[in-house]
Amino acid sequence: MGVLEADAKGVSCYSSADLVHWKFEGIVLPSVPQDSLPDLHPSQIMERPKVLYNEKTGKFVLWLHIDSPDYEKGMAGVAVADKPTGPFVYRGSFKPNGFDCRDQTLFKDTDGRAYHICATDWNETLLVSLLTDDYTGTTGVYKRILVHEKREAPAVFKRKGKYYLLSSGCTGWDPNEASYAVADSLLGTWVAQGNPCSGPNAKKTFYAQSTFVLQLEGEDRYIALFDRWNKKNLIHSTYIWLPVSFEKEKLVITWKKRMML
Repeated sequence: MGVLEADAKGVSCYSSADLVHWKFEGIVLPSVPQDSLPDLHPSQIMERPKVLYNEKTGKFVLWLHIDSPDYEKGMAGVAVADKPTGPFVYRGSFKPNGFDCRDQTLFKDTDGRAYHICATDWNETLLVSLLTDDYTGTTGVYKRILVHEKREAPAVFKRKGKYYLLSSGCTGWDPNEASYAVADSLLGTWVAQGNPCSGPNAKKTFYAQSTFVLQLEGEDRYIALFDRWNKKNLIHSTYIWLPVSFEKEKLVITWKKRMML
């Protein structure tokens, strides 16, 4: 079966006070049909947007994967806003440190430094790049990690001084077995630890793919966020959220029909 795609409408924003009830805040970075910039044309690919707040500039900085319909472009796009609800002003796209960019995420460390993590080398390798102080570009400091391991859909978080990276194999829109890696430094050596998922369909990551890990504010509690793709009609793709636990420092994500916050 083929994949039914739809024209890009832009980046949407939702807000919640309790992670249960959500309010649609609007499209904060819309596609622009008449724009001369091909990045934002509805026919182009706009994927995996992530936003960080920069205390030094007082700006919210959005990064996303920008691509052509044939996925030949492989760029990172950047936009900036005064509020998380936008509007975001698009700054353009580029290849981080000269490398192609596909599935991507952002991570802000406790020291205020921020990093961009993406699949590169046509999904052969992951790339970690230190960002500039304003979070809108790369510094030239980077590390290629999990080289030739063919990982995508990175999601990074930090716990007790250790960095954790959750990722997916590369099987298109079809689910596969998740894996995670651990490091003492984002730009250090990452050691693969295997599949953290437990329960029915664990080897298929519960028919989903990693997208983010959310730490509950002020708590040693984490939620793993996944995309559940509907490749026959991508606009009807959904999400699943699951609790993250640690068993003797081993990361475990267990299937649950319901989760208590």
